[in-house]
This record gives sequence, C-alpha cells and structure tokens, in this order.
Amino acid sequence: MTEVIIRGYHLDGYQHVNNARYLEFLEEDRWACMSEELEYFSQQGVTWVIANININYRLPATLGQSLIIKTTVSKIGNKSGVVTQVIQCKKTNNVVADAEITFVLFDVKTKKTTPLVDHFLEKLLTCQKRLSDSAI
Repeated sequence: MTEVIIRGYHLDGYQHVNNARYLEFLEEDRWACMSEELEYFSQQGVTWVIANININYRLPATLGQSLIIKTTVSKIGNKSGVVTQVIQCKKTNNVVADAEITFVLFDVKTKKTTPLVDHFLEKLLTCQKRLSDSAI
C-alpha cells in the first residue's frame, strides 16, 4: 500500500490530477508492494512487461488530498498475469480510480516472453497470497 499526497505538479489545467499521473501512482505502488518479486525475477534474467492497462477514472483528485493505492495479484495464467489496483481517497474511502494491468515475463537474453511456470509461478503465488493477506 502506498500513500500519495496530491501536489501542484500532479494537477492539470482543470485543477485535478492529470490522467497520466494515475499511471505513475499505480506503478509506484507495484514497485513498493512487489519489489522482492521484481528483484527475484531480475536476478533470473527476466523482467516484467506490461501488455495492457485498463484504467477507470471514477472521481477527480485535487490538491492536498491523500490517496491510498492498493495492489493485488488477481490472476495468474500460463503466459500472463493480472494485477488489480485501486486508488482511494484516504479521508472518504471513495474509489478515485481502479485498474487491471496485464503483464508477461520477458526473458532478457532471448528477447521473448517466458511462461509463468515452476519457480516463477511459485514466486507469483506467494506474492498473491501476501498481498491478499495485507489487504484484509
């Protein structure tokens, strides 16, 4: 879980958070919540590649608001996985935005995707459980 306080440089001409900033907030929380797993994959010569992002903008966020970002691994398939993220206003708990991010693992040497098998799958399942437990 990551907390972001909205600053002036996050805002657009309409005085609410620019849509592209939400993607940065989501990425920040993925790195914060999943740094152990991302480091592990990196040591194995594998990196995460975002294949698709579907984001819903629910409410505007404005200057001074505190936002809480929560991340869970919601799906693990044979070749890809899905991370679900929610951004909420800390004060009201209202959902400001939510997103589903589809990722694949990319082998740095072969320049190809790699299946989510064996130790990669085990690491993702451990991450999924840890993030689910922390959301309770």
